[in-house]
Amino acid sequence: MAHTQQPSFGTMYDAKPKTQWMEMPASVPGCPPGLEYLTQLDQVLIQQQVEIFEAMTDIETKNRYAIKNTLGQQCYFAKEESSLFQRLCCGTGRGFEIKVTNNAGQEVLRMRRKFKCCAGCCWCANSDTCAYYLEVESPTGTFIGGVRQSQSCWYPMYQVIDANERPVFNIDGPCCPCSGPCCTSDNDFLVTTADGAATQVGKITREYAGLMKEAFTDATNFAVTFPMDLDVRMKAVLMGATLLIDFMYYETDKNNDS
Repeated sequence: MAHTQQPSFGTMYDAKPKTQWMEMPASVPGCPPGLEYLTQLDQVLIQQQVEIFEAMTDIETKNRYAIKNTLGQQCYFAKEESSLFQRLCCGTGRGFEIKVTNNAGQEVLRMRRKFKCCAGCCWCANSDTCAYYLEVESPTGTFIGGVRQSQSCWYPMYQVIDANERPVFNIDGPCCPCSGPCCTSDNDFLVTTADGAATQVGKITREYAGLMKEAFTDATNFAVTFPMDLDVRMKAVLMGATLLIDFMYYETDKNNDS
């Protein structure tokens, strides 16, 4: 039975008195240590923690995310590591590492995006210099897959690759991935096979967070769905794709705010 514990970090607007933890599953042969939770899940909820200092000062802080199952039980916690200089001067284009820990505080995943001064534009993403790329490792130092921005005329598009750098999935976003108090609908990023048939196998949904959070913070909520029997490594890479999408489209760039 899941036990409860006081949360380590405060939140605004949707604060809850206690965090409920998902029960630790038994070890699974062939599964990277710490990813056993994912063998039991076909959907995870990724909720960015609202930072009071950032909301009050408009100064970008390190992102933190609670990763939960559909019952609201937390299975992972993710925290950004990045330099203050890049957060202040490069905004959403900053390089970063995301360290993902389990409920015992053990690091089970590491995600990394290097800084690129010319990246982000979908029209130019056919060049590695101009395309964002997120690497995923589990355990740290062992590459299990990545997410590469794809070239497109308008829609956000990504390619998900495995440990051998072979395309596994494509991700196609909405025409207008808008966020804010005036955009009250969810945004779906469809996950399809990369075999030419383009069969939908999952979805990354950026959920509307409510008027207060949309107006005063850049904290976001995502739901990520995938087949129950999908390799846990690919489930982890799709979680990484979600965080890459968050940085690219739903983080407020302080350098460009009016």
